[in-house]
Amino acid sequence: MAPLICNLTNQSTMFSKKPLSILLTESQEEGGLKRTLTARNLVALGIGAIIGAGIFTLTGTAAATNAGPAVMLSFFLAAFACVFAGLCYSEFASMIPIAGSAYTYAYATMGEFIAWIIGWDLILEYLFAASTVAVSWSGYVVSFLNDIGVHLPSNIASAPFDYNSSTGELTSTGGLINFPAMFIIGIVTTLLVIGIRESTRFNNIIVLIKVAIILLFIGFGIAYIDPRNLTPFIPENEGPGLYGWSGVLRGASIIFFAYIGFDAVSTAAQEAKNPQKDMPKGILGSLAICTLLYILVSLVMTGVVSYKVLNVPDPVAVAVNAAGPDLFWLRFPVKIGAIAGLSSVILVMLMGQPRIFYAMSRDGLLPPMFGKVHSRFRTPYISTICTGLVAMLIAGFAPINLLGEMVSIGTLLAFVIVCTGILVLRYTRPDLERPFKAPLFPLTPILGILVCAFLMISLPWHTWERLLIWMALGLIIYFLYSRRHSKLGKLARSRGEGEDTP
Repeated sequence: MAPLICNLTNQSTMFSKKPLSILLTESQEEGGLKRTLTARNLVALGIGAIIGAGIFTLTGTAAATNAGPAVMLSFFLAAFACVFAGLCYSEFASMIPIAGSAYTYAYATMGEFIAWIIGWDLILEYLFAASTVAVSWSGYVVSFLNDIGVHLPSNIASAPFDYNSSTGELTSTGGLINFPAMFIIGIVTTLLVIGIRESTRFNNIIVLIKVAIILLFIGFGIAYIDPRNLTPFIPENEGPGLYGWSGVLRGASIIFFAYIGFDAVSTAAQEAKNPQKDMPKGILGSLAICTLLYILVSLVMTGVVSYKVLNVPDPVAVAVNAAGPDLFWLRFPVKIGAIAGLSSVILVMLMGQPRIFYAMSRDGLLPPMFGKVHSRFRTPYISTICTGLVAMLIAGFAPINLLGEMVSIGTLLAFVIVCTGILVLRYTRPDLERPFKAPLFPLTPILGILVCAFLMISLPWHTWERLLIWMALGLIIYFLYSRRHSKLGKLARSRGEGEDTP
């Protein structure tokens, strides 16, 4: 313990790193989170998080407006970018198998201040993503109810504002509240409070349903592919990002949102039975499976119908209709699959955020209530309830375009920091045991940083402004509360360091 204290008192507490020995000890404490998840559960969690709005909506948008049939290449490029981050996440998750994801990794490698920044940033990914997908879920449910003759008033099924991404302006929609979006978040939050095992069982069932429907679409739809719809495979360029290779690249940046969520597997590391072996399987396995499904769906979709008519909220349904009456029966399952897919994304996102709050609270950076575990369910119930309530408010009143951009930039920043952490730790602590090592070091983390940074730069300036405002708010909270209550900081100051200066 003495070397640990000496290490802490020889540096500013703001940049104190949390030793891995303490992290691993905390993960084994009695009364903590319950280890129940297998590799199969983790893969299902990853698939549950990834397959959602991307495959059911963004595929058509990217094909129609950017890449044409070559949207398959866009999916491959986006997955290629995610692989670098996924390999880095896998190394960290096997080495530091506790709750907190990128927040915990940053605390162990780059210090408390950077850990706070990433923890605060991850709210944009998980909490905002849950709200974003809940809004999409609401749209599909309203459409499904209309098909069976149940009509919800539009003013209780849409947010009061819409967002123009090109100008950054909000406009009135005439709606009052998006009640269906709030409803699904309330249901999922209740399920997550009850228990992680029950939640993963629910997720496994949903994953089976949506994957089965996707396979039905691929299996039956492939017979209706018209080769003329796939020619030319890469349409002639008509301007920056409009078809041609620039369109394929632009499509990849749009489709990136479809892969958001595979890193949520790492937030469940403290509830995995054998995290050193199973976490890499869960992260990389789910990413590989989803990439294959995305490419096959985009092949069938653009082969059955011209890419020019796919810029709609339900492109899979459009493709099914274009196949003719023989596939009309598939319309109903497709909507069920979309609703199920979006439901599992909401579940995994709302599962990830409370576990980050749990880790931050255990470190003293958030109030103790966020670290409380339910005596019966063994879940972080207070942080889960608080996350659900905030997500409900955001989903009920915020426009989906605004939420989507915030989720993308928050996720990309998280990926950059994780890749940087692997780079730092390989050089500063080469002695550490690494059950899984990201290959081709240092190329893998460097490419992860560069690719994710490039995608961040391509986002509108309005999104950057909101990110800066969000981070400024986080810094205020850090200096007013977190820094003073940090357990690591208190330990260092108790050894005579005193208050440090920023």
